[in-house]
Amino acid sequence: MPLDKNKTAISAAKLYYQSGYSQSDIAKELGLSRPSVSRLLQYAKDMGFVRIEIFDPIEDQSQLAQKVSTAYHLKEVCIANAPIENDEDIKKYIGRRGASYLNDIVQDGDIIGVGWGTTLHCLCHALISHPLRGAQIVQLEGGITLSSSETYANEILERFAKNYETIAQYLPLPVLFDSKEVKEMVYRDRHIRRVLELGRNANIAIFSVGTVRDNALFFQLGYADPKEKEYLKENAVGDICSRFFDKDGNISSAELNDRTVGIELEWLRHKEYSILLSGGEAKIASIHAALKGGYANVLITDQFTAKKLLSYTSLEQSNI
Repeated sequence: MPLDKNKTAISAAKLYYQSGYSQSDIAKELGLSRPSVSRLLQYAKDMGFVRIEIFDPIEDQSQLAQKVSTAYHLKEVCIANAPIENDEDIKKYIGRRGASYLNDIVQDGDIIGVGWGTTLHCLCHALISHPLRGAQIVQLEGGITLSSSETYANEILERFAKNYETIAQYLPLPVLFDSKEVKEMVYRDRHIRRVLELGRNANIAIFSVGTVRDNALFFQLGYADPKEKEYLKENAVGDICSRFFDKDGNISSAELNDRTVGIELEWLRHKEYSILLSGGEAKIASIHAALKGGYANVLITDQFTAKKLLSYTSLEQSNI
C-alpha cells in the first residue's frame, strides 16, 4: 500500500538522517532486509520526503562578496571566515586574508602605500614573504606621537619593507599639527615633499578606518583637544589616515583636514588598488561611509561585517 510505504520510508529516513542509524540498524529496527532499507531511503528522496542541502562556506562567501561588491561598486571584495564575532579575532582573520590578497597582486616596481593602526598591525604579522625588485614602501600618514598608546606605524612599515626586501620611506611627522601654517612650512622640506609625492603616486594603498568612539585610537593618541573631539563625535563617523568624514563620505572638518599630515583622501580614489581592510560591529558606519565616498575599490572584511553592510545599505535606501 502506498500509504504504508510512505510511512515506512519516512520512518527509515528519520532513523537514517536524524538519528544516525546505519542501514543495517534500520533493517533490524523495522524488520526489513538491508536492500529494502536502501530502496526506501531512495524512495524517500524521490518523493521529496528528504531534501539534502549542501552548505559550502566558500561558495556562500563568494556570493556574499559579490553582493557587497555590487552594492558599493567595488573592484573586488574578499571575505575572511572569522569563527566568532569578536573584534580581536576579526582583526586577525582579516589581517591574514589581506596578507594573502597582497601576495596575489604585488609585482616588481609597485609603490605600496601603508597606513597604521591595529588592523594593519595584524596584517603585517601575516605577510607572506615575496621579494620584489624595484618596489617601494611608503607611509601614508604621520605616525609620531608622544602618547603611550601605540600606532604600530614604524613596526608596520619595517615589516612590509623586510617582507618585500625593499626600503621603507617614513613620514617622520605627527599626524596633526596645531596650525595649517606650521604644516605648510614643514611641507616645504624637500624630503617630506618627496615622501608625500611617493604616497600620491603609490599604485597600491592599504589602510583601515577609525571610529569616533571615545576609545578610538586617534583620540587615545591625544591629537584632538576636548572641543575638537566633541565636534568630531557630533559631525563625523570615522576616518581614513586620520582624515575624518561624515556619513556620506565627505570631509567633516576642513579646518582639521588642513592640519592633517598625510595623503589626501581624494588621491585614494585614483589608485589601481585602494584597499580598505576593516571589520567589526563598531566600524559598520565608518566602512559604509568610506565606501560611499569612493575611497576604496577593494574591501577586505569578515562575513559578519559584510552581511551587516548589506543590511545597512538596504536600510539607507528604504529611508530615501
